Formats: sequence, C-alpha cells, structure tokens
Amino acid sequence: MAVYFSLYKIQVVIPLLLAYLIYLYLDPTPEMGGRQSKWFRNLALWRNMRDYFPARLVKTAELDPSKNYVFGYHPHGIIGLGAFINFGTDANSFTSMFRGISVHLLTLDANFFIPLARDVLLFLGICSASQKSCNNILTMQPGSSIMIVLGGAQESTLAFPNTNGLILKKRFGFVKIALANGASLVPVFSFGENDIWDQLPNPKGSMLQKFQDFTRKTLTFVPPAIYGRGLFSEGFGLMPHRRPITSVVGAPIECPKVENPSRELVLEYQLKYIQALENLYHEHKHKYLPNRVEELKFVE
Repeated sequence: MAVYFSLYKIQVVIPLLLAYLIYLYLDPTPEMGGRQSKWFRNLALWRNMRDYFPARLVKTAELDPSKNYVFGYHPHGIIGLGAFINFGTDANSFTSMFRGISVHLLTLDANFFIPLARDVLLFLGICSASQKSCNNILTMQPGSSIMIVLGGAQESTLAFPNTNGLILKKRFGFVKIALANGASLVPVFSFGENDIWDQLPNPKGSMLQKFQDFTRKTLTFVPPAIYGRGLFSEGFGLMPHRRPITSVVGAPIECPKVENPSRELVLEYQLKYIQALENLYHEHKHKYLPNRVEELKFVE
C-alpha cells in the first residue's frame, strides 16, 4: 500500500513540476515590468537588511516624473547589495524621494528560473536585463525607469575593500537603449559596496583568476572567493561585514530620441556619462569613502 501511494504521488508531482517549468519558460512577466507590489517593497525585512550595514540613499538632483530614466549603478561589488536594498526595495524610501519615478532593478534571465526566488524578484519589480525588457519598461508610462548594474560579473572580481575599479569603457548597450527610447542617463555611485566582503587575491594570470574568467565566459557568473564575518561575531565567516553602503544618485543626462543611434553618438553620450560619474565620485569620496586606498579607475 505504501508503495502504491508513493507511486501515485510521483505520478501527480512530476506532471505538476513539468507544467511549472513550462510556465517559467513561457511566462513573459520578467520582460513586462514584473508584478511590483508597494506592500512587498516596504516589508520590515528590507529595513532590517538596510540597518544591518547600514545602507543609505542620497539624492543630489531632482528627476522629472514625466520622463524615463536609465540608472547606471557602480560598482557591482560581490552581488550588488546596495542596488538591491536602495533600488530593488523601498527600504530607503526611493519612491518618496523621487516621486513619480518607478524604478526596476534588472538582473540575469537565469534568476527567473529559480522557484520562489523568481516570485520575490517579480513582486519587488525586479526584471530581466534583456533588451526587450528594457524597451518595454521604458515605454510603459512616464517615470517608468530601469537600473542596470553595469560592471556585471567581471567587475565582481575587482571588488576589494577600499578600491574602486570599474568595467565601463566597453559598455555601450545601456547608452544605445537610453538613446533609442529618449531616456535620460543617471549615474549612481555606491560608496562602500566593495567593502562588505573580503576576497582572496586573484591577480591576472593566477589560477583563481583564470578559473573565474572561465566560469564567467561559460556560465555567465563568477563564483566569488570571498570571506567576511561570522553570524554572531566579528570572527571569520561568510556573512557580509557591517560597513556602510551609501548610494549617491547623480543628476540626469538628457538624451535625444534616436531609434538607431550611430556609433559616434553612442560614444559621445558614453563619454558624457563617464565624466558625470567621475565628477559624482570625486565630489562625495571624502565624505563617504575616507579610508580608500585606491581612487576611481576604469580597468576596461
């Protein structure tokens, strides 16, 4: 009898599982703006996460709610926790600080194939980083905007405390998307993002660097060789250090709407963005990153 019921359960569960996997594959929601819930973005859980470091959000300019924006987040850090807390949730009152702006943090498509985690992302308004997703969000309504952590997995290998190495000069896609939709570019520098974990040295040519580079190119992610603090003490562990993360939002860079922008135009607005990001960093570095051992540098 026990064997019969076990087989019966398998016969029921497997079709349900297959149906769910097919649903994950076919559901377009990650490219259609998610299922953003104000209630879910304001859960106490996210405020507790904010207070752990603490994470802060700093506004330096007004954003017109009748326009759309492409926010660029720097640096990536290990997993971009500052981006998640300050823009993926409303723990620091983004929607009150920037009234009329609905921001969607973007992430890899692969994250939407993880059961339950997928639903958490969608309720937070976190969406796919595909070009289709970007275009859909930026044309939804006035104020609808995206945030891209531009350095990607490659930049996570540069995330050492008190350093500020960025992968940006070879990133052109975000500028093309902004121009194609007539959306303004907004630089965001998150001071302290690189400080919350330590990382094993991975100099160029080392076995660790070669392994990380291989996994990034083949699997699109980098297994971080990190360590931090313990769960209940400052001793060795994998929990992030309790160090402040301060995300400073710069002034918008208005872009003309050009459906098929030329390479020259893309390079022009990429340069404007880089210069604005540099100015933002240098204006606030003394206040929010006093212990830095390395200034902002563009590795690639």
